[in-house]
Amino acid sequence: MNDSSTGQHRREHWRLNPAIDFLNHGSFGATPTVVLDAQRRFRDAMESDPIEFLAPERELLPKLDRVREVIAQRVNADARDIAWVRNATDGVNAVVQSFPLKPGDNVVVTDHGYNACSNAVRYAAERCGAEVRVAEIPFPIASPDEVVDAIERAIDDATRLLLIDHVTSPTGLVFPIEAIADVARRRGVRVHVDGAHAPGMLAIDLPRLGVDYYTANHHKWLCAPKTSGFLWVKPELQAQVRPTVISHAANRAIDGRSRFLSEFDWTGTFDPSPLLAVPAAIEFLDSLYPGGLAELMQSNHRLALQSRDRLCEALEIAPPAPDSMLGSLVALPLPASDAPLQQILRDQHGFEFPIYPGPKPDTRLMRVSLQAYNDVDQIDRLADLLPKLLP
Repeated sequence: MNDSSTGQHRREHWRLNPAIDFLNHGSFGATPTVVLDAQRRFRDAMESDPIEFLAPERELLPKLDRVREVIAQRVNADARDIAWVRNATDGVNAVVQSFPLKPGDNVVVTDHGYNACSNAVRYAAERCGAEVRVAEIPFPIASPDEVVDAIERAIDDATRLLLIDHVTSPTGLVFPIEAIADVARRRGVRVHVDGAHAPGMLAIDLPRLGVDYYTANHHKWLCAPKTSGFLWVKPELQAQVRPTVISHAANRAIDGRSRFLSEFDWTGTFDPSPLLAVPAAIEFLDSLYPGGLAELMQSNHRLALQSRDRLCEALEIAPPAPDSMLGSLVALPLPASDAPLQQILRDQHGFEFPIYPGPKPDTRLMRVSLQAYNDVDQIDRLADLLPKLLP
């Protein structure tokens, strides 16, 4: 568990403002100095010899493939099924814009989904004359079965695609993906998982999940530089999935690789250094504990549970979800108020974490997200402060 001395020691590896208690790793992540140094070396190499570094047929593709193998190993996938995207939102857009919807079809999302990705679904559906159905998930929630039941109720005979979060952004819930995918598969519905928060927070075994598409970020819990992520697609569906930017490979696939990889690997001139630094980020996280990244994820989970319990005690509320549905994000309901609490906490007390409307009307949530540089002392100070600021 991250006690005060351990968290402070690890904080030295990041460039975070020491005047701020940063409890918001989940929004944009935070990249350790050693990883930024690795990224800078790639950028220096790119600028010293741009053609040799960036031309796909020269150095770039072998470098991208080495990173692909690293990610594939971590998610138990075939590297040939993993494409690069800018972030999870980009991956969701690629799938839903490519998906063969027609008038009368519908796509199911949940009211715990990430707004940007739900908007991508609405945009794609509107263009095709399809509809969007919203599965309403309880919060607080007593069991993962409530998620499965809500989604099963939302699916009907016209449902073609389900977009579901692995870890929900607003409520911090780990959804039971295998059980959800089983329900969808029996109804003939394709499943796309928005796994934005999952790599580095949860162990991922893509074939075991039983889904059709899975997209995720590297910059959040893997602590890689912004901007990079991956999109995994089942082999039999890859021919229909196109990137959000169409470029040379649309009519000129790269020798020796599928059009799927060819199109996603090159969507126009870009800076590949965030992606190329991903192995350095994973290597760094592996170095923090004898058990590597797996032990770090367990430690962050324990800190999240301890933080939830301490904050619930201070707020005099019951935990809103079972332990099994928590990763490293903790979302808790707050009393309704018009006071700018998030800004007050930041400007007057040095705490950085989001406070926002909940998925249900007239609700407000706070969310803390915890990485190796956080510790219990930060949570204790927040727990002592919060009741004094609430109505």
